[in-house]
Amino acid sequence: MTESNAPGRPSGPLNPQALRLEDMARLLSAAGPKAVTMEMLQADIAAGAPSNVDGTMNLVHYVAWLLKEAGRGD
Repeated sequence: MTESNAPGRPSGPLNPQALRLEDMARLLSAAGPKAVTMEMLQADIAAGAPSNVDGTMNLVHYVAWLLKEAGRGD
């Protein structure tokens, strides 16, 4: 998959390796029981969640980070 979800990208399928925060929030909100906001994602990034150099997020890396954090028991 070579498409990018960076700002200004052409319309088309989403790239789970490079989701804009808006797309990530919308996807996670639709898939889960609770709404996810861009602010929540930004807070997670500030707390150490992985993000790409261009500010996008990799869905699989983010979910792995969430699972690791959940396992810490904090």
